[in-house]
Parts: sequence; C-alpha cells; structure tokens
Amino acid sequence: MYFGNAWYPEHWPEERWPEDVRLMRDLGMNVCRIAEFAWSTMEPIEGHYRLDWLERAVDLLHRNGIAVVLGTPTAAPPAWLTHRYPETLTILPNGRPMQHGNRCHGSPNSPVFVKYSRLIVEQMARRFGKDERVIGWQIDNEYGHADYSEEARRQFHAFLKERYGSLEALNEAWATAYWSQSYDNWEEIPLPIGPHNPGLMLDFRRFVTHTWRRFQKVQVDTIRAYARPEQWITSNYMGWYEDFDHYLLAEDLDMVSWDWYIGTGHHDYLTTGALHDLTRGLKRRNFWVMETQPGSVNWASVNNVLYRGEARVMAFHAVAHGADALLYWQWRAAPGGQEQLHGCLIGADGKPRPFYEEAKEIGADFAKVSDVLRNTEVRNEVAILHSYDARWAVNFQRHHRDFDPVNYLYQWYRPLASRQIGADVLRPEAELAGYRVVIAPALMVLSEEVVQNLVTYVARGGLLVLTPRCGQRDIHNRLYPYLQPGPLREIAGVEVEEYYALDEEVPVKVALGDVLEGQGRIWAERLRPLSDRTEILGHYGVSNGWLDGRPALTWHPHESGGGVLYVGAWLEETLQKALTDWLVSRAHLQTSYHDVPEGVEVAKRVAPDNSRTLYFVINHTRRSHTLPMRTPLRPPLTDLISGVRFDESIHLAPYAVHLFEVR
Repeated sequence: MYFGNAWYPEHWPEERWPEDVRLMRDLGMNVCRIAEFAWSTMEPIEGHYRLDWLERAVDLLHRNGIAVVLGTPTAAPPAWLTHRYPETLTILPNGRPMQHGNRCHGSPNSPVFVKYSRLIVEQMARRFGKDERVIGWQIDNEYGHADYSEEARRQFHAFLKERYGSLEALNEAWATAYWSQSYDNWEEIPLPIGPHNPGLMLDFRRFVTHTWRRFQKVQVDTIRAYARPEQWITSNYMGWYEDFDHYLLAEDLDMVSWDWYIGTGHHDYLTTGALHDLTRGLKRRNFWVMETQPGSVNWASVNNVLYRGEARVMAFHAVAHGADALLYWQWRAAPGGQEQLHGCLIGADGKPRPFYEEAKEIGADFAKVSDVLRNTEVRNEVAILHSYDARWAVNFQRHHRDFDPVNYLYQWYRPLASRQIGADVLRPEAELAGYRVVIAPALMVLSEEVVQNLVTYVARGGLLVLTPRCGQRDIHNRLYPYLQPGPLREIAGVEVEEYYALDEEVPVKVALGDVLEGQGRIWAERLRPLSDRTEILGHYGVSNGWLDGRPALTWHPHESGGGVLYVGAWLEETLQKALTDWLVSRAHLQTSYHDVPEGVEVAKRVAPDNSRTLYFVINHTRRSHTLPMRTPLRPPLTDLISGVRFDESIHLAPYAVHLFEVR
C-alpha cells in the first residue's frame, strides 16, 4: 500500500528540501510524485536541459525510503515554447488561442508541440528509465480538451477518410441529405461548434479520443524505450470527465489512476464508490488515487473543509474499492499561482497545517494493514455497462433536460451499493462471463460487437437489464430502421412503441412479488411484448392518455436460465429499490453483509486463490451505529487497524473504520 503526496521541489530553495522529506517520513509516506509541471525548470531555454536538480530530489526521497513517481511535464509548456511556436497553442471554439500562464494549453494536434513533448520526455527517460529509485511514470496531467485549430481540422478530415474511405460512405453514415448537409469535398467538413449533425458530433468525440491516445502513446513509447520493465506507466484521469473515451486510452497504460476531489460539500460513498469502480473497470484491475484533497480545494463554489475524520473514511473507502495508493495534492501551499488557496499538508510558512494530524493517522493505519492488503482484489457479481458513445449521444440530444446518463447510471448503482452489493463499471465490449447480472443503463448506441456480446451473455444464462433509450442508434448515431431496443428486440422479447419525455410524473404499478405503486419520471416508454413468453411485470396508470394501462416493465426468460428485464421508465426511488430487490432474489446475488445501518458500508477484497477475504466496515456518517456480528463476520474477530477484539457486535463510532480478515 502506497501513501504519499505531490511535491514541487522546484518551488522552494534546495536547503528546504530535507525538512519537507523529513515531514513526509513523519507522516508515514512512502511515495511522492514530482516534476509534472516543471518543464520550464528542466528546459529553461530551448534545447538546454537541466535535470541535476531533479536527480538530487529523487535521491533525497530515496534515501528517506520514499519511492518516486515522475510526471511528464507536458501539461505546463514553458513560455519560450508558446512564444516562439504559437502554433502549439490550443484554439478554443471561439477561434481564439489559449493563453500562456495557465496549463493544458498545448495542442495534442500540433506536430511542433508533440515534437517538443517527446524531446523533454526522452531526456527524462534517458536519465531515469533505468533508475530503481523511480517506480513509475505519470503521462501529462488531467488532459482531454479539444483543439479547434486548422491543423486539428485537417487531422479530423484524415481521421474521417481512414474511417469511411469515401465521401459517399460518410454521407450515408451521417444521413447528410437532412438540411442539405451532403459533402462532396473533405475540406468542407467543419469541426462541430455547438449543436450539429449527430453523426459528425459523435465522430468528433472519437477523433478527440484518437488524438489524445496518439499523444499519450508517443510518451508511453518514448519512456518504454528506456525504462526498466518494472517501471509502470499511468496517467491521472478525472472520473466522469467525458471528453474522451477512457477505456481506449487505458489500453496503452500499465495501470490507471485518477484524481478524486469532492469540491463543495462532503463525501457521499454511494457516489464516489461508482467513480472508484469506473476507474478500476478501465483495466479491470486495482488502481491508484493519484490526487485527493487534504481538507479542501480552491476551485469549487464553496471551498469548505472536510469534517475531522472524513478524509480517513475516504481513504479506506478508496482502498475497499481497489485503490493500492492514495496521494494528497498538494504537499505545500504554493507561494504564487492560481492554486494558492488549495488545501495542503504544509503551509506557506513551512509548518504543518491542521490536516497534517489526520494524514498522520491515515499513514499509521495504512502501515498496519499494507502487508495484508497486498495481492488482494475486488470481485463483483454485477456489471454496469458504461459506453462513451452512448453517453455522448444522449448528451447531444437529451430530449429532457434531466436525462443525464451518469445520473441514470447512479439510479442503478446506488440501491445496489446501499445493499452492500458491489458493481464493476465496464465498457459494453468487455468480457461478461461470470457476472450474474449485467445492467445497460441508457445504452443508446450499439455496435455489432456489443450486440453479439450481450446476446452471448444471455445465451450463457446471464440476466441482462435494458432500460429507457437502449438500442435506438447504430454506431453512426443514426436511428435504427426498427423500434427500440433495435437489434436486441429478439432477446428482449419486447419493443418500444413510443417514448415520452415527461413534464409530469406518471403512475406505475409493478408486480415484483408484492404489488407496489409508484411513479415514473423524466422518461417513459410504451412497451409492446413480442412473445407469449414475455411476462409483464408492470403497467402505467392513468396519465397522459398514451401510456394508460400500457406495459412499463417486462421480463423475457431464456432457455439458458437467463433472461432480459426491460425497464421502460425512469422509476422513482421506492420502485427502483423494489426492482433491485427483485434482481437480488432472481439472480441470487450475494451481499457483503445483511441489515447494515444506513450510511455504513461493508466492502471486501479477496485473495486471488480465495484463501482469505478482507472485510472493510466503514461508518460514513457522523453518528454512532451498532452492527451485529453474523456470517461472514462471525465472532470473535480482531480489527486489523486498532487491534480491538469484537465478540458480539461491532460498535461503530462516527467515521469509524474497521478491517477484518476471514479465512
């Protein structure tokens, strides 16, 4: 288990460095990320590289038992580069170039910027690629914006030529006969600014993904040419950030990390759990939290501090979901620049800030459990599918302002998590064998590969959940020439006669063992069964006249023992919980623990050979709770963090964390 921070030695006199590193050791830190914004210090003049200071910083950390992650500095290009080569600047949608003085203003579409990025990365890789003090590399920092330059436009045209081969094929794919959008010259095709042709917009998002993957891979390949095999390569992504397809970029990395910030408000484990699960799902393996806030941030609408003890709960929550490292950003308050007011561990005066005390507790706790956590992983029986193509397509044309595809994913994630049932957030092309339930929220865009993957899953006995807006579009964002769920109609045993964006709630009655009445909101679909075997589990009540008495929820069983549940409406909380209970019963899902108080999480990591299971019991609330001990937490058990033995029940103080090992 790694515990550390992001440190910027270039900000401070070198004689201060030993004190910073001493304080890191005092916190129990064993890893430090450096250099990701230090391009101007490493190359103050074009072609003149100065890495000796970085060598001394790496050595100082190593001599104090702290491993080093080197960040490539390409998110902060130096002034000489942007001044001498203005073509390296990203062009905004309004046609104006970004200014020097912020960050992430270099364009990944600029050959000049890519060239100089490769050169500085190569200098670092030559110097530190064989260095055992460096355990890994971070590529750039929080990238993903689009460039609207003429060079980007030219590359977009090349991307489209490669994708379609001919303008005839492109015009057909985008249905450009609409509004006389047909193109007879590649150069006529614009970069989309604001609403545009849905096919063009979807391909532009794919092009942005292609651009950043290519930029990332230049650096990855440059480092790998010099690095020891043991040095891994990652990049720090940003949760639900949607400007590129994270699954595709993650393919070229050894490991994924992400930057976890709360901003205004406080930690909600039912929200952040999905973010960790998304990050873990990018490569289906453990991940790092490369940045998280030491108390507060500086960029939110209200930059409130976390409650005392909240960060410790957050740290173990991340570990419970597969994090093998947690690093705080930043170590010390920057003397200048845009993030002076961001939370930190050490103040501008060089002294520990109040949060330092809690960080020290976390470091001590991590040290106690690091060995037992080694080589353990998260395993789940449920997969929730997350498609960037579908998410982009829905957001291009929401049709209802509140139909946010991420919020709708949470509609399914939260009731599962509150029942202590974990979920992997996966791309729809992922291997689905082994999952008892697969949920496809608003999977509007389908490829042939995805269709075959889902058909195969059901044929093997899986329980597939389809929802509003599933299967409406093909890979070009065109409407299928048949009704939803498109090519999944046969396995679903149902089709959508009509869909309705709702300006008022509609009554829904479901028969899921018990008969329950509730409401549908935001979106409702009028369903028509296609088979005598399709069971109607729910109907709409009297509402807008079009939905009255029509099927709202269906189940289509398959000979394999699996089947497809089609949910035609965005259900309110009571019905969604009942539906979750039905899924748990139907698929025989195993919960981590039964009858857990609200706000308490019981999560687990397991050894690859199933010889042992680690149970995290986390009280995410500021209230005390009591958890009776039963299978799998049968007494007596000793908490691996505190050393306290529990014989009958577990008393959970506010923000308490306990870790138990069961063999």
